[in-house]
Amino acid sequence: MDWFSELWIGNGVAHTILIYAIVIAMGVLLGKVKIFGISLGATFVLFCGIFIGHLGVEVDAATLKFIQEFGLILFIFSIGLQVGPSFFSSFKHEGIQLNSIAMLIVGLNVVVALAIYFIAGNINITDLVGVMSGAVTNTPGLGAAQQALIETVGDHANDLNESMSLGYAAAYPLGVIGIILSMVLLKAFFRINVEKEINDIEREKEDSQLKPHVVTYQVTNKLIYDIPVTRLHAIIDRNFTISRMKRSDGTVEIPQGETILHQDDVLRVVMSAHDQDIFDAIVGPHVDFDWQVETSPKGITSKRIVITNNELNGRKIGSIRLHEGYKVNITRIYRAGVELLASPNLSLQVGDRLTVVGREEDLDRLGKRMGDSYKRLEHPNLFTMFIGIFLGILVGSIPIMLPGMSVPMKLGLAGGPLVVAILIGRYGYKARLVTYTSTAASLMLRELGLCLFLASVGIAAGGKFVSTILSANGALWVLYGFLITMIPLLIAVVVARGKMHLNYCTIMGLVAGATTDPPALGYANNTAGNDAPAVAYATVYPLTMFMRVLIAELIIIFAVA
Repeated sequence: MDWFSELWIGNGVAHTILIYAIVIAMGVLLGKVKIFGISLGATFVLFCGIFIGHLGVEVDAATLKFIQEFGLILFIFSIGLQVGPSFFSSFKHEGIQLNSIAMLIVGLNVVVALAIYFIAGNINITDLVGVMSGAVTNTPGLGAAQQALIETVGDHANDLNESMSLGYAAAYPLGVIGIILSMVLLKAFFRINVEKEINDIEREKEDSQLKPHVVTYQVTNKLIYDIPVTRLHAIIDRNFTISRMKRSDGTVEIPQGETILHQDDVLRVVMSAHDQDIFDAIVGPHVDFDWQVETSPKGITSKRIVITNNELNGRKIGSIRLHEGYKVNITRIYRAGVELLASPNLSLQVGDRLTVVGREEDLDRLGKRMGDSYKRLEHPNLFTMFIGIFLGILVGSIPIMLPGMSVPMKLGLAGGPLVVAILIGRYGYKARLVTYTSTAASLMLRELGLCLFLASVGIAAGGKFVSTILSANGALWVLYGFLITMIPLLIAVVVARGKMHLNYCTIMGLVAGATTDPPALGYANNTAGNDAPAVAYATVYPLTMFMRVLIAELIIIFAVA
């Protein structure tokens, strides 16, 4: 059995891979176990790594450091690509209100943590950053702080980083519980009727101005008889598409800009629901017309076409000249689970799914131009990923000198890739970089990076975990973490409900997003039974994630410098 002993206690490549495989497999399996409906997911890999490390199993220090940092880069970069498209738009409209509450939570987390540091006086600042990251369940913040420590003090950071990981692990479990507890206490304090909140959300969704709204009209207004469609667009200054038209003689056609409107024409109009009153006043009455039944299968039909032609990435709909070249109309666009109203100035992206109306032969020609190959979407765009990582490392290595600091600040291996990934996710199409990645591939990349990072952190810290947690300091870390979790959340949810009168379903998603906590989002989704928590989570998640990574780095840099 010497070969097995060598695998378990050796120091080669096979030993390292075996240990990581055991830790990650155990962590993923146990992470699916739900306790009171809550599961820790991939974060359980950290605790399995701690357990293996506690048994005395070791991995070569240089190899462990490489795997940890490479996993962090993969995890951070995939998050940046995910949040990039919505990062800047989250500052618009209702996103400002939600992000202001999220930033209140982030700011209060820091205030409470620093108050504990100065008042208690019995905790190291690096340990406190670990506790704070665990209290808000933010793994990237932990990774960023550890990277900043390495950049600042070099090899002396190893022991400090181990202690920081222990603080994270000590605070994390009660962090998850505290986040969900704040939602429960909010409901009890304000005596919230969840069913009423859900009904209010449904009514708001029906009145949404973003979702495409389809109405069939009969032209009865003499003012628009015998005018072209382009003239109707000038009269009704809104984004809309007439996807198809039925003439009085029964023929159905795809209207183009020069198509003349006549009395009693039947129009299928795709618009914003908010604009329906204008069309009611100008066009004519609604009529019942089943376009699927009334339209000949050999004539006009609709088809879903997916963009996989890289040459169309970033092109505006109006520049493709669909009417002139293909005699078709785009009515709706599905992008990342969101339905968008097609407008001439909307930029297309690889992966967009277009609902197009036209004759079958024209739709086939357009499909060849667009690519329309779902199989092609299954292949990840490795060039974009690795050129982005390359640029991220460069950006993260640039020294930035700030007043009052003895050493220059660097974004490091966490901040640099995050910033570059956000920019590529939002503006990459302008450089013809294809940023689309299938959901499965994106999740695989993110989870792989997260598991490698957490396993490394756990193995490194495992030898000291039990003795630390059982000590007086360990118990204090748990208490400090719970305070950092609860105090900001209780203040923020009272402000969100009492002052801003936000819907309870939205507040639950806001809280989960402001703490970047998937288990809390799962609880919120199960409670609400709709997508309101997920929408709020997605709105605040990008800015929150960026700020938590940046703040963790800055605290370490300023404290150590």
